[in-house]
Amino acid sequence: MLTRAIQKRPDKCKFEGRILFLTEDPELIRRQLAGEDLPWDTKNPQNNPKLRDDISTDEITPAHICFFFDEKLGEWPYTGLKCGNEVPIKRGDVKQGGFVAAVSGKRRGKGSSREQSPYAELCAGIKLVIAENIERIYKQNCQNLGVLTSTDFSLIDKVRAGQEIPLSKFTEGEDDITRQVIEYGGLFPFNVARMQKKVFLPPITTAKRPMTIAEKIFARHMLNPQNEQGVSYVKPDDSGFARTDLRFSHEYVTPMSAIFFEHFVGKDAKVNDPATILFFRDHLTFLDEVISEEKKKMGLLDLAGQLKYKQEDFAAKQGIKLHGELKDRKGSEGICHSIVAEMYALPGQMNVGSDSHTPHVGAVGCIAFGIGTTDVFNSWITKDVRVKVPESVKVIVRGGRKPNVTAKDYILLLLSMEYIRSGKALAKVMEFSGEAIEALSVDERATMTNMAAEIGGFTGIVAPDQKTVEFLMERRGISRAEAKKFGEGLFSDPDAQYAHVIELNADEITPMVATPGDPGNGKFIRDLNTPVPVEIAYGGTCTAGKNADMDMYAQVLAEALQQGKRIADSCKFYIQFGSQETREYCVRKGYLEIFKQAGAIVIEPSCGACINAGPGVSTRPDQVVISAQNRNFPGRSGPGLMYLASPYTVAASAVAGYIVEYTPSGKEALPAATGLEKQGRE
Repeated sequence: MLTRAIQKRPDKCKFEGRILFLTEDPELIRRQLAGEDLPWDTKNPQNNPKLRDDISTDEITPAHICFFFDEKLGEWPYTGLKCGNEVPIKRGDVKQGGFVAAVSGKRRGKGSSREQSPYAELCAGIKLVIAENIERIYKQNCQNLGVLTSTDFSLIDKVRAGQEIPLSKFTEGEDDITRQVIEYGGLFPFNVARMQKKVFLPPITTAKRPMTIAEKIFARHMLNPQNEQGVSYVKPDDSGFARTDLRFSHEYVTPMSAIFFEHFVGKDAKVNDPATILFFRDHLTFLDEVISEEKKKMGLLDLAGQLKYKQEDFAAKQGIKLHGELKDRKGSEGICHSIVAEMYALPGQMNVGSDSHTPHVGAVGCIAFGIGTTDVFNSWITKDVRVKVPESVKVIVRGGRKPNVTAKDYILLLLSMEYIRSGKALAKVMEFSGEAIEALSVDERATMTNMAAEIGGFTGIVAPDQKTVEFLMERRGISRAEAKKFGEGLFSDPDAQYAHVIELNADEITPMVATPGDPGNGKFIRDLNTPVPVEIAYGGTCTAGKNADMDMYAQVLAEALQQGKRIADSCKFYIQFGSQETREYCVRKGYLEIFKQAGAIVIEPSCGACINAGPGVSTRPDQVVISAQNRNFPGRSGPGLMYLASPYTVAASAVAGYIVEYTPSGKEALPAATGLEKQGRE
């Protein structure tokens, strides 16, 4: 690579093609696909049709489309995009339409870190993405691939007029490294130029200052001009490369990264420090049980199998540890986040993974964040990742929680707040603190840090304390003295600076749900206007398949059995472990018998229903699901109507047959709407 020819992009861009406006009105979408160029008034935006906000990567490339890992993805962008109650874009529509740019509203690219989404857009001809604001991982994936992004809607007129646009329009406001990544047309050519010493890496010269816990960990991992790890101080917007402690990927991403690695680096090239790389087979273990006949005929089940085999082959060739499928029964060793938390992550580390929920392990006091395919394969070469030190938002949860309230209720309340819904927390570290957070177990803290992904945050973190020490002793067999040492110095200075502070009082929080369509649609259960009967209840995934979550499912079901109740006849309740360690925990605690007696369906570890790839998915648009998972974007877990809730609420609703608050006193659960309990049961 030291002799490879690398050139920058031209300093001016010209976009030759049409603009696709992703509107809420499906008819306007269809008209554009049929060849009509939609009028757009950039000077009076109030006169324009409403653009779709909150477009998730699940809608850009639905989960089953990600079984493709090459240019064929170009046939599929936006095929999951819901406009009104319709999905108007079909296979090949975007590519055949001659579009060169796509425009949408707020929070474009939220959700999964799948780089297949911008890669599908690129392969379909989309070279420019314009939106009011853009989620961090999606934006970085675009930059890494060479797709240009902007929040400047005046560019619409320039594109339509065929005018040249200075490349500087897409680099202004960016740090020096991101600017150069854009100028070189992507992360890999930039890294080659970096190895050839053709690029400028700004030194971090921040003076002594108070720092947050996140900033302290960044300072420990940022590289100095001599390529050595560690600088004295950092501040928000300092940019550079950070040396990682752990890099992991799963079968959705590893194959595409491996193909990039073999193509750009060489088939016989070796990864850097394979002992600090982990692979997981955790997403698609149960896919064959739920995939439709139509998708089988498309060859998608076979394609999914190829993902597995490519990952296995690359792991064997490179000597990389693969946590794979079980040998004696169907299922996996565990979900990547669950296993990393249980077996690997340590306070003060910097860990990266090919999944937006990588912040899960911030619960033990480390910095962990999701990266895309190109970042993954580049990290195999360099062992570092490009970062710009983010600002932090401090979330203080005071007081004591009610006995039926959990970390999931805290995070659903946060997600419903305007500061977060409007995108003001995008790309920021969410630091969770306060008496109510300190009272949570590490498993429950992981629910908070995990769902920093739904906030659109860079990551989530909780400062390590005595509960972290006990977690490391119990789960890792680490001595008390060693566990304490890991956490030394890992706290925010009293006068550290924050972009924003959010304060909640746990005493005032009651059980929540997020209504269908978005995790930000939070409501107190008691504010639902009518009983909501449920056909499927699902407890599992990285967010809700931990030991503490199993305690909650078992508590509710044990109390139901004592009252002579079981899972409602109208509902199926699936409980899925996050890892084999959690399964063994349930065996030791006697939970499997409780689950069985209550009528729950127990499933071995896998991401499963959360990504429409296992039991618990909906099959009809009118089917109501209540789930303890982290996302309820349209189509993510089937076509039905999904409510998000805590493990307590999910289990109690499975018993009642409709959404209820769990009442641990043993009293009858309250229905979602007072006075309508009988109707709800019927």
